[in-house]
Amino acid sequence: MKRLTLILASAAMATALAGCGEKVAEPAADAEQAAPAAGPGAGGMTPGMGMAGAMMAKGTGTVTAIDKTAGTITLDHGPIAEAKWPAMEMEFKATPASLLDTVKVGDKVSFELKMGSGTGEVTAIQPQ
Repeated sequence: MKRLTLILASAAMATALAGCGEKVAEPAADAEQAAPAAGPGAGGMTPGMGMAGAMMAKGTGTVTAIDKTAGTITLDHGPIAEAKWPAMEMEFKATPASLLDTVKVGDKVSFELKMGSGTGEVTAIQPQ
């Protein structure tokens, strides 16, 4: 029982510190196998929550690559305030994949992202 309490306390502290940007040591592999996680899942999210409570963000940029097979688009975008991201080039999943048919490499675009777990998923895109 003491070991389970220690594991749960370590997990709670790691979650709290992760939210502050602090690095924490991972629990030993045998400790993770000793007891399954209880309560909220990784990052404090309730299992099954997924991106349902995800935040939306908007951005503008230039299409630099499209991979219809993978369902991804690479955008060289400006800063995205809602995500606290600086300007950069990133690959995003596009949902639905048919969004990729509306733009081509070189297009300047405005787009919407569904944010989750530090990444974004393009849910709308329009040439400017």
